[in-house]
Amino acid sequence: MHPSSKKYLPIILTLSGIKLLIQCLGNQRYGFHRDELLHLSVSEHLDWGFMEFPPLIALLGKLSYLLFDYALWGVRLFPTLAGVGILILCCLMALELGGKLKAVVLAGVSILAFLPFYRNHTLFQPVAFDQLFWTLGFYFVIKFINSPHKKHLLAVGITLGLGLMTKYTLLVWAFGTCIGLLFYERGHLFRYKWLYLSACLSLVIFLPNVIWQVLHDYPILKHLQALNQYQLDDTDPIAFGMDQLEYPFTLVVSLIGIVAMVADQNLKKYRAIGVAVLVIFTTMWLLHAKAYYVFAIYPVLFAAGAVKLEALLTKKPALVYIVSAIVLLPSLYFIPQATPILPIDTYVKYAGLKEEKGRIELTGDYADMFGWEEQVQLVHSVYRSLTPIEKQHCVLWAENYGEAGALKILGKKYQLPDPISRHGSFWTWGYGDTKATVWISLGNEKPAVMSVFEEVKLIKTITHPYAIAEENNIPLYLCRKPKVDIEKWWRDYEAHIFD
Repeated sequence: MHPSSKKYLPIILTLSGIKLLIQCLGNQRYGFHRDELLHLSVSEHLDWGFMEFPPLIALLGKLSYLLFDYALWGVRLFPTLAGVGILILCCLMALELGGKLKAVVLAGVSILAFLPFYRNHTLFQPVAFDQLFWTLGFYFVIKFINSPHKKHLLAVGITLGLGLMTKYTLLVWAFGTCIGLLFYERGHLFRYKWLYLSACLSLVIFLPNVIWQVLHDYPILKHLQALNQYQLDDTDPIAFGMDQLEYPFTLVVSLIGIVAMVADQNLKKYRAIGVAVLVIFTTMWLLHAKAYYVFAIYPVLFAAGAVKLEALLTKKPALVYIVSAIVLLPSLYFIPQATPILPIDTYVKYAGLKEEKGRIELTGDYADMFGWEEQVQLVHSVYRSLTPIEKQHCVLWAENYGEAGALKILGKKYQLPDPISRHGSFWTWGYGDTKATVWISLGNEKPAVMSVFEEVKLIKTITHPYAIAEENNIPLYLCRKPKVDIEKWWRDYEAHIFD
C-alpha cells in the first residue's frame, strides 16, 4: 500500500461507502438473473471446471450458500464487494502513479460514474471478479515499476492464476501485459528469473482446471465455438468501438490516461501499462469480443487520467472538483437502468414503458430476473398433485439452464427433486431416474416431448408480464411412458448442449 494512503483513507472509504450503498439498494430487488441461477447451481457440484467457465464462481456460490442460504442480497454481496475493491484499487493506483487528494477523488468518482460497473457489480457472475483480478494485476505491475521487488511479481503471478480460475479472458490480460513489459527498461525484466517463477506460480494455480479440461475433452473449445457461432460472429467491430463512446465523460478521463502513460514525460515510466492496454483493446477488437470484455481496463486508465488532470490543473486545483462533478452528475439519472434500485412499478414509469398485449418489455437483464419463481411454484403445484409413489419416481425436465437453475435453487424451499436439463453443465450431471414413471417438462416444446413420451398432457402455458420473451408462453407438460432409451437419448445430445 502507498505510504500516504492512510492520509487519504477517509476519502477512499467515503467513495467506497457510496458505491456499496448504491449497489446494496439494487441487490435486494427483482429476482435472480438466469445466469445467477446457473452459477449457484454449479456450486452444488463443485469441481475443477465446468462446461461454460472455470471453477472459482462455483466456490463463491458455495460460500454464499453457507453464509446466506441463497438470499438474493447475500449472493449479490460478493460481486458488490468486488466492485468496491476495484474502486479502492483505482484510488490506490492514482496514488502509486504520483497523484494526491484530487487525483484520488477523480479516480474514485470515475468508477462511480462508469455505469456498466453497476450492472457488472450487481449480478453474481464471473465478470465482477474478472474485473477485480485485472485491476489487481495492473496494481501489482505498477507497484513493481515503482519498487522492483520480487514480491510484487509473485503477487502478479498469484493474481493471474486466480484470475484464470475465474474467467479465461485473463489470458488476454497476460498477453497484453507481456507485450507492454517489453517497453519497461527495454525488456530487461525478461532476463529476471522471478518473472518466470511468477509465471510458474500462475500455472500451478491454474493447472487443476487445465487437467480438468483435458480429462473432459476440452469443453471450453466447444463452448467458444458455440459462442462464436451464436453471439461473437454477429459482433460488429464498429459497434465494439462505438459502445465505448456511450459513456463520454468517463471515456475522456480514460483517453487522457492512456495518452499520459504512453507519451507524457511525467508518467513515461508507466509506458508498459499504456502499451499493455492498447494491445489488450486491439486484441479484443480483433477477436470480435463483446464490448464489456474490455471494461476491466478502465480502472487503471481512470487512475492515470485523474493523475494527469490533477497535474494539468495544478494552478487551479478547484477545477478538478468541477471536472469530477461533470463526470459524475450526468450518470446519476441512468443508474436505475444499470442496477435495480427502483421498485419495478416505479422503474416502469421512470423508463416510460408501456404495456402491450399483457407484457411490459424490460431490458434483457431486468427481464431475465422475472418469472422464475412463478415457474417453480407451478411445477410444485403439479408435483404436489402426484401420488407418493409417483413423487418417488418423478423427473423434472427443464429446457434451458435458466429454468433448470430456478428449479434447482428456488425449488429448494419447495423440496422439489433436482431437475435435469440437456443444456450446458446440467447435461454433465445426468438424466436422473431412468425408471421414472412421471416426468414434468418445463419449457420444452411439444415436438420435443412427443418424441420421448407416449402420453403428454399440457398443464399450462406460462406467461409473465415482465419476463423475457423466451420465457413467455412456455409450456408445462405432464408426461408418462417414455418410448425411447433415456440413456441413449441423453448421450446422443452431447453435441448440442450449447445450442
